[in-house]
Amino acid sequence: MNDNYENLEKRISKAFTASLIRFAVIAFVVMVCTWAFLPFLPLLMWSIVLAVALFPARKFLQAKLGLSVTKSSTVIALAGVLLIGVPTAMVANSLTVKTVSTFKAYEAGTLSLPAPGPSVKEWPLVGEDLHAAWSSASTDLAGFVEDKQPQLKNASSWIVGVISGAAGSVFMLIGAFIVAGIMLAWAEQAGMSIRRIFITFSDEARGPGLHKLTTGTLRQVAVGIIGIAFLTAMTFGLTVALAGVPAASVFTLIALLFAIMQLPVTLIAFVTVALLWSGDSSAVVHNSIFTVLMIAASLVDNVLKPMILGRGLDVPMPVVLIGAIGGMMSGGILGMFVGAAFLSAGYQVFMSWVESETQAAKMESPESAPIETSKE
Repeated sequence: MNDNYENLEKRISKAFTASLIRFAVIAFVVMVCTWAFLPFLPLLMWSIVLAVALFPARKFLQAKLGLSVTKSSTVIALAGVLLIGVPTAMVANSLTVKTVSTFKAYEAGTLSLPAPGPSVKEWPLVGEDLHAAWSSASTDLAGFVEDKQPQLKNASSWIVGVISGAAGSVFMLIGAFIVAGIMLAWAEQAGMSIRRIFITFSDEARGPGLHKLTTGTLRQVAVGIIGIAFLTAMTFGLTVALAGVPAASVFTLIALLFAIMQLPVTLIAFVTVALLWSGDSSAVVHNSIFTVLMIAASLVDNVLKPMILGRGLDVPMPVVLIGAIGGMMSGGILGMFVGAAFLSAGYQVFMSWVESETQAAKMESPESAPIETSKE
């Protein structure tokens, strides 16, 4: 009896040790793979969103132009790179030229600032302080720079950091378009592999449905919410810049956040209109035209959303909001898009799984037998 007990104890100990070693090896391999793959995770996630959203465009090019899968995917990738790269190169070149010319003018002592208008004092919260600092800089720029050197150093460091982050996001987006083009060329094979993964984690009945639900949600969020928000913000920002309102890029970013969070961009338009009229009050025709254009540009999403989102996107706005804000806090502007898309898809898959499990439980539960009453 004791020998049997000792043999059983040895077998259990040996099996436990072997399992522990296997688990440690597998965990080590997973950690190394994660360590090697983690730097590419944002690029891959953004590429997946682009590939899923642009897959209908690839099929359209194949059907209408008769292009092959490889050629249509290449055309889409090149169009995306040119769409992002050309404006970025133009903005970078303009910023570099202006920065160099401003620095040379400051060294030569010819750089000067115009005096602020009286209406600057009336700006809420910062009007008086901004007017005083602006007036000091316009009268004695060299002395102002000397007095405010620590503050200007911190501000310049912050500006350089923002520009560096924006440049990194642009290069990330360009790389994502290239990777998305490669994914589009192998979309059918990748779709079959992902479908098999869903079947492995669920079953033959629910796997294809979950796969279709995930891709459909990603596509509708990317096109229906994020695409409309991006188009609305860019249209509004271009109108604000043409109107001559200061800090147009800041208002464009705020408009993008408002549009993704499904808040009315018209609220931002009212602020830009107020800033427009606080400037040169003599340009009545100019201000009136751009007032109408800015308000109209802020309403672009109200026109496009019924046409695109009317096709059945069943994702609560708080889910999109949490995904957008959390993604932006983790990964910047690009993270805002990716977070909203993936969290919405995850929500849809989770709720579909909950619904299917509930239905399965109802089907398996025995129906209560009717109670027979005897008549006396």
